Amino acid sequence: MEIIDIPLEGRADLQDLKAFLAACKESAIEDNHLKIASITLSVRHIDPLAVLDSIYEGDSHHFYMENRFREWAVAGAEAVVSGNWSTQNRFKSAKGFAQELDQHIIAIGDLSLPFSGPLFFGGFTFLDDVDPDEPFPGGMVFIPQWQVARSGNQYIAVANARIEGDTDTDAIAERIWGAHEKFTTYEYERPEQAPVYHILEEREVGGEQAFVDNVQRALKQISDGQYAKVVLARALDLVFDNPCQPLRILNRLRQDYPNCNTFSLQRETGTSFIGATPERLVSVMDGRVVTEAIAGSAGRSHDAAEDARLAGELLNSDKDRREHQHVVESIRRHLSSLGISTQASRDPGLLVLPNVQHLHTPIEGELTEITHILDLVESLHPTPAVGGTPRDKALPDIVEWEPFRRGMFTGVTGWFDVRGNGEFAVGIRSALTRGCGARLYAGAGIVEGSIAESERQETSMKMQALLKCIRGQAG
Repeated sequence: MEIIDIPLEGRADLQDLKAFLAACKESAIEDNHLKIASITLSVRHIDPLAVLDSIYEGDSHHFYMENRFREWAVAGAEAVVSGNWSTQNRFKSAKGFAQELDQHIIAIGDLSLPFSGPLFFGGFTFLDDVDPDEPFPGGMVFIPQWQVARSGNQYIAVANARIEGDTDTDAIAERIWGAHEKFTTYEYERPEQAPVYHILEEREVGGEQAFVDNVQRALKQISDGQYAKVVLARALDLVFDNPCQPLRILNRLRQDYPNCNTFSLQRETGTSFIGATPERLVSVMDGRVVTEAIAGSAGRSHDAAEDARLAGELLNSDKDRREHQHVVESIRRHLSSLGISTQASRDPGLLVLPNVQHLHTPIEGELTEITHILDLVESLHPTPAVGGTPRDKALPDIVEWEPFRRGMFTGVTGWFDVRGNGEFAVGIRSALTRGCGARLYAGAGIVEGSIAESERQETSMKMQALLKCIRGQAG
């Protein structure tokens, strides 16, 4: 990325912007290659989800992710450049795509701000083998035309433009300048009231007995020594009488689950993958790697004594601690293979959510200079928390037994920048939405000692997060 020192805060004007974009065009002509011009500005208070909601379009790329507990949020829309891959080399291809573009980014503004400069948004499905008719490719990455972010008390707006030899840079300058003035004093117009929708049908994919039968199969495989753990999932299809608006559901999710990563990834086809996941796959900030093991679950109670009893049982459950330790060991082993030494507490703590609590172990380390965040994602995904262990033994049974393709469910979605920072979350507690339909997902880890009916109840409990929010938005 080339950074040009042009003062913007309070001094730049439209002519400066036109001159900058004209210089980018000259560079594109000289190199015979497109350029990405990126302009970063700090702005007054701005809410990324509210901005995205106010200009929502159902036929363009968008991305949103927020963690209210950690006080950050970012959103972007309308791709200026994008790529998608459905091969075993999807992570390497996405990394190469981003690194090649990095050589053709020209940026101005305060690049010391969080979420400054162009961000790469995207996601990767559970498996790299994706059928052509599936809603999402194996991997997709895009740079948005605009992005807004919040980090603590800092608010950032970025405009990105694709510049080629025949680009009308004056027209782009006018558009960006207008957006700059709008974001500087953003006024939220109340979105038009979406049509009220009602749930007409709820149908379990494959039938209600399929999951229980699959758990029994898995226990037989575990008893025979085929693997130590496998994660099996259920899916519930909902049919509405009117299109649902996924961002309205997210407004409710972020209120109810502030310490989860609330997210939305949408393709230009109008298909959205949304959710509120408690599981961060990995984040990198200034060379510091942070990930976490989340496995082992128990319910919650409104009664303090009963809630404490459930927590104590979870912390002392041999079955849940074994399931959790599989995940901890797998994460540390994969990071070690990349030369990353990690630290983790000896005993798990609790991650307490409104409707469920999990065993939780934070894991941290230092990134090596040659390691890209997508290298970490490729190595860690899918973790035993969503796949199984050994991974190569468990995944074939998941594909054969489950009566649906997971797609983005238990895949990863997130963002990264050209400086190596970024965050990816695991797509659980999630749903696929399009038009008048939605598919909800939930899974459970099966180990020796698992009870089929108990695991089915656990998945029902996990589905309640989204189902409650969807019902709350329906008429």
